[in-house]
Amino acid sequence: MNPDSRHLESVLHSDIPLTREMGVEVLDWQDRCLRLRLPLAANVNHKSTMFGGSLYCAAVLAGWGWLHLRLRELGVDDGHIVIQEGQLSYPLPVTGAAIAQCLPPEDKVWERFIATYQRRGRARLTLRTQVFNAGSEAPAVNFSGQFVLHR
Repeated sequence: MNPDSRHLESVLHSDIPLTREMGVEVLDWQDRCLRLRLPLAANVNHKSTMFGGSLYCAAVLAGWGWLHLRLRELGVDDGHIVIQEGQLSYPLPVTGAAIAQCLPPEDKVWERFIATYQRRGRARLTLRTQVFNAGSEAPAVNFSGQFVLHR
């Protein structure tokens, strides 16, 4: 685990205590891609699959964490990140550990987001995350969330 990953896991566990109970681990932050892991045991439902609410949290946390780390790289530390809106689909059940992944938006979208924040002190960014069964390439969850950064 690199220092950025350790930092984010510490922030999540201290600022959002639920993440500790869910067993959220930051797997890695590489090439502007964030990956989190959730164990099934702490997030199981009555069907012995992962609880939908835990999957929603994983998707939101991957986006929130991505934005937190990306802003940290730029030295932007005067803002607060909140989720404003999210849409989610569950095409497959998660039957074991879950891997939540957030990839970067297009450079042009990111640059506009940062410029808007610097100018107005508030900006919105849509991030897409997916959650997979560990070891699978087929997404079990597709999420699109609008995050707001404000001073």
